[in-house]
Amino acid sequence: MTLTIANATVNTTDPRALSAWWIEALGGEVTSDYGDFIFISATPISMGFQKVDERPAGQTVHLDLVADDRDAEVARLKGLGATVVAEHEVPGVNWTILLDPDGNEFCIADAH
Repeated sequence: MTLTIANATVNTTDPRALSAWWIEALGGEVTSDYGDFIFISATPISMGFQKVDERPAGQTVHLDLVADDRDAEVARLKGLGATVVAEHEVPGVNWTILLDPDGNEFCIADAH
C-alpha cells in the first residue's frame, strides 16, 4: 500500500479568494496554482481549493491522497468496496474521484 494523505480539499466557487483567506488565517503560502485548483501550505498538511460551479449541499471538504501507482491503488480500493466516480486531468495533475462505502468522496492523484 502506497497511499499518502496529500491535502484536505475544499470545494468552492472562488478558490482564489478562499485560499487567500486561509493563507491569512494559517500563515501559509501558495504552493501550486492551476487557476481552478490552488494548493497552499498549512502545516502539518496542505489544503487544496477546487473550483465548482455551485457549492454543493453536504460534503464540501474531502481528502486528496497520492499514490506511486494510482491505477493499482484505485483497483485495490475498488476491491475493498470503493466506487469510481470520475477521472480528471489538468496539466501537471491526474486524479481519480472515488466514494468510500458510505458515500464519502475522496481523490487519488499520481504522486506529484
